[in-house]
Amino acid sequence: MMVVMTPQATEAEIAAVVEKLEARGVHAKVMPGELTTAIGAIGDPEGVREMGLEGMPGVDQVIPISRPYKLASSELSHYEPTTFEVDGRRVGGGQTFCLIAGPCTVETREQTLAVADAVSKGNASMMRGGAFKPRTSPFAFQGLGLDAFEILKEAREATGLPIVTELTDVANAEALAEVADVIQVGARNMQNYRLLEMVGKLGKPVLLKRGLSSTVDELLQAADYILKEGNDELMLCERGIRTFETATRFTLDLAGVAYLKLHTHLPVIVDPSHAAGDRRLVEPLSRAAAAIGADGIIVEVAEDPEAALCDGPQQLYARDFGRFSQAVAAHAALLDKRLA
Repeated sequence: MMVVMTPQATEAEIAAVVEKLEARGVHAKVMPGELTTAIGAIGDPEGVREMGLEGMPGVDQVIPISRPYKLASSELSHYEPTTFEVDGRRVGGGQTFCLIAGPCTVETREQTLAVADAVSKGNASMMRGGAFKPRTSPFAFQGLGLDAFEILKEAREATGLPIVTELTDVANAEALAEVADVIQVGARNMQNYRLLEMVGKLGKPVLLKRGLSSTVDELLQAADYILKEGNDELMLCERGIRTFETATRFTLDLAGVAYLKLHTHLPVIVDPSHAAGDRRLVEPLSRAAAAIGADGIIVEVAEDPEAALCDGPQQLYARDFGRFSQAVAAHAALLDKRLA
């Protein structure tokens, strides 16, 4: 349910509603708006209805939220998109396009710093780089783990780019939070609910990837696990899903991106690298993502993709990144967005 307060409602009246909800075990989320404040009441709808909130001072109306995802729903936000900043780079809101780029995994210091320099000069907003890589095969390169953190720190110091890196295990949460400016939750962990709750408590911006075979509704309900811990700085990421089609690694669901822009207030990022599995397709898919209204993309870049230990065929050449970013920026500009 959503409790809409009157424009004249006082802080004390808002606090009284929150107190009454929480006393009944209902999760309350206060959302100040331009004209009025709304309070999300997440719990048993019938129980909320029976509380008689309409009779409390400052309450205008109580409206049911129809979708299974509550906190991620645009119904809850009064249709105001979520915006936040990552070290001065604005995410969401419809005016900026966030370009996240870097190596699939941190392999060596030299490789990582070279790519960091290339994407920085190519106007990337943030740098991605995997320390831990969940792989289908147990014999594939799994990343450098904790040893990658010092390299990522050095890359940030050298370029000023915020770091996006994936958390795969709650045991590494605190150590990773010291390095990461944005914590990524990968597709294989989208429904690892303990991990999602931990990420929500860390107080860092989060990039949540859609699972390989997950519906959009399941992605948004996974987002609620993070949001309910009080972390509103959350990006959703479409990275391709499994379908019957085998021409590409996965099927990039651009219709799902458009749907998310309608039904959630959260920023939506697209990962064309994992969807395509082929660097030749990454640029056209990136341009399509920008033109359809995505809030950004996350792409993989390597100095020498052929020598990469992980996902070489889908990584862009670092030498081509500047031209690539210009092409994507031109398509984002069709919707009056500029690179963050």
